[in-house]
Amino acid sequence: MSTSFLHPCLSRMLGDRGGNFGIMTAIVLPVLFGAAGMAIQVGDILLSKQQLQEAADSAALATATALANGKIQTSQAEAFARDFVAGQMANYLQSGTDIKSTTAVNVQATTSGKSTSYQVTVSPSYDLTVNPLMQAVGFTTQHLSTSGTTVGGHSQTQGSISMYLALDKSGSMGENTATVSVASPTEPYTYDCNPHLNGNGTKVVYDKCTGSRTNYYTKIEALKLAAGNLFGQLNSADPNAEYVRTGAVSYDIVQYPASSLAWGTAGVSSYVNALQANGGTNSSGAMATAYSSLTAKNAAGNDAEDAAHQQKTGQAPKKYIVFMTDGDNNNDSSGGRSYDTATKKTCDDAKSKGIEIYTIAFMAPAGGQALLHYCASDDSHYFQPEKMEDLLAAFEAIGSKASAQLTRLTN
Repeated sequence: MSTSFLHPCLSRMLGDRGGNFGIMTAIVLPVLFGAAGMAIQVGDILLSKQQLQEAADSAALATATALANGKIQTSQAEAFARDFVAGQMANYLQSGTDIKSTTAVNVQATTSGKSTSYQVTVSPSYDLTVNPLMQAVGFTTQHLSTSGTTVGGHSQTQGSISMYLALDKSGSMGENTATVSVASPTEPYTYDCNPHLNGNGTKVVYDKCTGSRTNYYTKIEALKLAAGNLFGQLNSADPNAEYVRTGAVSYDIVQYPASSLAWGTAGVSSYVNALQANGGTNSSGAMATAYSSLTAKNAAGNDAEDAAHQQKTGQAPKKYIVFMTDGDNNNDSSGGRSYDTATKKTCDDAKSKGIEIYTIAFMAPAGGQALLHYCASDDSHYFQPEKMEDLLAAFEAIGSKASAQLTRLTN
């Protein structure tokens, strides 16, 4: 075929515009789809990035706050933050995405004196699967990552307290409660058995047999456990015995030598653990001792307790009396009523001096309940436990309130 024939054919074909739109559409359409997919995906990415940033910021703040408030320890912070991020992102993540394992957490604690601050950085990340239009032009996932940092903490100001316990050790404190001893749930005992005539047949005699029975806590054992829990709370709040002074006096029909106010709880703990139940009930002398101990003057004529705390901590202490009985004053010419009158007078004097009085009527009769309800600073300071568990709870509540005075957190 001659070139003279091919040249006109090629010229006509190149000059023909028929079908150009179809060709251009075939070329441009994938590009248009990709551009549309990218536009949609960019919006999704920006929204997902915002959600991730909010989760990181919230997790950092929540973790720092929990650390500052003592709800978690530093060793628990990483898991706490990761769980928080996962919870915040639960409604946004694609199925099967494990964001916990890809969230980094860094905690730095800084302590200055009694002030502790926590800097928490939470850095979550995950791979977002792109839409099909993006996949059509070669993309499969988009990696998203962010970071949030929060500094939180507290300053701890210490308060001082002086606490004096007036505790009933009368004979009824030796009675059983309804609570079985944890350490010794049963106890051996002896009893008369096998009645028979003596050798000459003139008298019925018995053998001695040994059995086992349920062993219950006595009231005074319950008191020792409850007081021990209270002392433990005070020790936790003041481990170096710098801010707490405690003392105690016990009574039955008379008061017994007291454990004088001293730093910490070691002396008063030994005193309480040595108590033995016996005798009648007269609270007047013990309450007078508690009051006078908290308000005694020193050689300079100043309040001795205030001076002791001022010298050591520079603070005036909050003063407490913890007054406990299981009975009703008795054994005077008016059936104990004169003892009630004297006790009430002491309670009035103490309250007028700003001393808070907590009272605990442990399985007490109506007379004892009435006296202790009168002496309490208010209804929130009065407890009427009818079983050992309630007694433990009463002392724990007192310990919690006193400990709050010892340790005050300022965020």
